[in-house]
Amino acid sequence: MSENIWNYSSTAGHTPGVDLTGYKVEATDGSIGKVGKHSHEVGSQYIVVDTGVWIFGKEVLLPAGTITAVDAEARTIRVARSKEEIKAAPEFDRDKHLGDADYQRELGTHYSSGSGSGITAPTPPGTPGTDPTRPNGPTT
Repeated sequence: MSENIWNYSSTAGHTPGVDLTGYKVEATDGSIGKVGKHSHEVGSQYIVVDTGVWIFGKEVLLPAGTITAVDAEARTIRVARSKEEIKAAPEFDRDKHLGDADYQRELGTHYSSGSGSGITAPTPPGTPGTDPTRPNGPTT
């Protein structure tokens, strides 16, 4: 069974209501920065990471489904993506992309493809090759 990329995995150790601001974020191959903002809105959960000098002071948005572990004691979040996968994500602009459904679909597709995580991005209705009676799956 797969989980939606925009929700925390039940095994990630996330506690609803906990402020993740300032937590260090670790990719599979090293540190990428600290949480500057996060959302607990069901179906649209994410963290915004301030990358500092790693990618020239940019911010990146990571869907909650990419998070594999939240360690409240160490104030650290681990994500199941490499630095390169994160760097290759669609560019994030806080002023334009927060709450933008089209950007979330694009980002969800980026983070759902490959990596064998079992996480899926919802298939937008009307996508060619999909069965309207099976909104998240291809026709067979």
